Amino acid sequence: MAQEPLATKGNYLHIYDFTINPGSEAEFIREFEDFDYSDGNPMHKSWAQVKDGVLLRDEENPLRFYLIAEWKDIEEHAKIRKILAEELKPSFIRHIVGGKFVPRYAKVVSSTPDEILAKAAS
Repeated sequence: MAQEPLATKGNYLHIYDFTINPGSEAEFIREFEDFDYSDGNPMHKSWAQVKDGVLLRDEENPLRFYLIAEWKDIEEHAKIRKILAEELKPSFIRHIVGGKFVPRYAKVVSSTPDEILAKAAS
């Protein structure tokens, strides 16, 4: 099977980097999944989302998490994020130190071309 790049050149990744309150790890993950996988998550209904997000847990600090996903349009993501923050207010956010759940955006400027990936797989 051929490899595939994590993201496509020209798209964007949102990168959340946050710490949660000690002792809330299991509850945070459960509440995050309950919201993220629900029909109430507007991110999954957007035309601009390319690849669904993944929640990562830091190996050196189990209270630190990252959330990344690929989007075609960061303005669309920011618009939906505002709805989450101001209207939906998912319960998992209460576990985040400082209560801030704001991403950094990064444009994908290099992504391995398909022909290179195909060669590597053969």
